[in-house]
Order: sequence, then structure tokens, then C-alpha cells
Amino acid sequence: MHYLITGHTGFKGSWLSLMLELQGHTVSGISLDPEERSLFNQANLSNIFEHDVRLDIRHGSELSKVIRQINPQVIIHLAAQPLVRESYKYPSKTFETNVMGTINVLEATKLLKDLRFTLIVTTDKVYKNLNRLRGYVETDELGGDDPYSASKAAADIAAQSWIKSFGASPIAIARAGNVIGGGDWGTDRIIPDLVDAYSVGEVPLIRYPGATRPWQHVLDCLNGYLTLANSQLITGTGGEWNFGPQSSATHSVEDLVDAFGRSWGVEGALWQQNSMLQPAESNYLLLDSKKAHNLLSWKEKLDFDTTIDWCVNWYRFCKIGDPTNEIRSFTQDQITRFFSLF
Repeated sequence: MHYLITGHTGFKGSWLSLMLELQGHTVSGISLDPEERSLFNQANLSNIFEHDVRLDIRHGSELSKVIRQINPQVIIHLAAQPLVRESYKYPSKTFETNVMGTINVLEATKLLKDLRFTLIVTTDKVYKNLNRLRGYVETDELGGDDPYSASKAAADIAAQSWIKSFGASPIAIARAGNVIGGGDWGTDRIIPDLVDAYSVGEVPLIRYPGATRPWQHVLDCLNGYLTLANSQLITGTGGEWNFGPQSSATHSVEDLVDAFGRSWGVEGALWQQNSMLQPAESNYLLLDSKKAHNLLSWKEKLDFDTTIDWCVNWYRFCKIGDPTNEIRSFTQDQITRFFSLF
């Protein structure tokens, strides 16, 4: 099967590309240039792609031309402006990328003769956040207060409209939680902030220690996407799907930092609260993934503590690994170990 991943140079895109390559699929990608410190560069992934294209998804006509040339059988749309704080700085770019970029990808699918399935990936933050103690289900109201959340909710609604109006081939929408794992070096991301601080003996500054999030290892999340894709290739149905940890396994930022620090072997203070005024973010956020559990037989393989240990092991190895060889092998080994679990 020929998969096209938008955003393939990013954190999730790099892991997904390796997963598909290990499963014997042909993989192509469209993305911006990778960040200098990225899993894509560290694991030297550029040579695993049939087509490795650098293109801004806001450029609709050029995007459509390239996608027609690639002619994939499955599209997984990951490309986005993914940061809440960045969206406050650049709201127009965030909406253009997340909303119109998604529309541009969908527009390009109209003329693909071999396309069998398209997956649009949004986020858990598409739900109108009422700080509920229960997890949000796929039929709950969408919304968003900050520009990032609003743009992803708008992209989700636009994709739903597209499915009803133009969906010639099956299209589905995946909503996932806060994904963590080795190789995440993104700005304003909790795990790389911890690694950078602990590596030099500093105490990291934490913005919202009491905020609760659906933390999940990147492999569990991506396995959900692929489980959905495999199901849809057979059944031809679409819809919206949550992929997150069980509500009982949800932890606060403080829980995450404490567990990471202990696994890293930190002695002394594990964190300090950042006293600077911060942009508003949701305090409590949970996903209900029973639909995926019941209809796709998808379930998480890694619990919270194991997720933290796998993250720490990856970053510790990164400090000694050869970026052109050993880091890719170590990442592949984690993928192989993951799929060997129950």
C-alpha cells in the first residue's frame, strides 16, 4: 500500500513513517523542512520515502499538483501548526495552515484515481472545553477559546462538511490527546523541556502543574490511526474517532514531571512553577475512546509508567547514539517491541 503523510518531517510523522516502512508499505511525504533538532534528522529518515517533498500546505494549487503526481492509495493528514502558545503569536498563519491547509488536502483528493482512504488528524482540543470530569465523546460539541483549538475545531467541522458534500472516497477524522515519546524536540513541549533541563542539572520551569491531560505514547496513538485506516480500507465507512488513554489513567502535568524526573534519576527538586504570566490553557481535558475500543478493538499497549520509561530510555540513548545509524535502529527496536506486546 502506498501511504502519503503530510507533516512527515514532524514528531508524529517521523514515527508513523518508520512504522509503515517496517510494515512493508511504500511511504511518501509532504512537509516543511524538518527542524534541525528533529527525529527526522537524527534518525536520517530521508532515504525511506518514495517521494520526499518540501511544500507548504497553504499553497493549494501546487499541493494538488504534487499529490496527483504521487497518486497515493492512503493519505494521513498530520501537517499543522500544533502549538497553543504559537497560535497566540501568529493567529492568521495558524488558521490558514490548520483550516485552509486541510481543505487544500481534501481538494487534492478529488482527482486521485487510486485513493482508497483519507484520514484527517485533528486533536482532543477540538471539543468545547467545559472542564468536565468525564471524557469527551465523538458527538460532543466542538469549540475552542484559543486560536489553535479554534482552528483545529474549524478544520474538523470543515472535514465533516467535506465528507457529506464531496466524499467520493472514504474519509475519517481522528482526535488524539497529548502524545509523548522519544524524538519530540518541539518548542513549548513538556518532554523536551524536561530533557534539556535534566541533561545539564537544571530544574525545569512548569507552567501549569495542575493541568490534567490525556498523556499517551506516540506509538499507541499512531497504532490507533493505523487500526482505523485498516478497518476503513475494509469497511469503507468514516466518521470521527477518539484515541486517548482510559480516563482512570489520566495524569496531571505534575504527575508527568515527577514520574519523568524519577525515571531519569534526578536528585533534588524535580520542577519549579513558572511565575511568569502565561496565555490561557484548558485546565482539565479527557477523551472517551470507547468507540475505538468497541468497534475497532483498539487499545493502548503502554501504561503511564511504561510510557515514561520508554521516553526516558530513548532520550538517554540519543545522547550517545550515532544519529545516522544507531538512533534509527533504537527507534525501530521500540516499534518492534511495541507490536510484540499483547
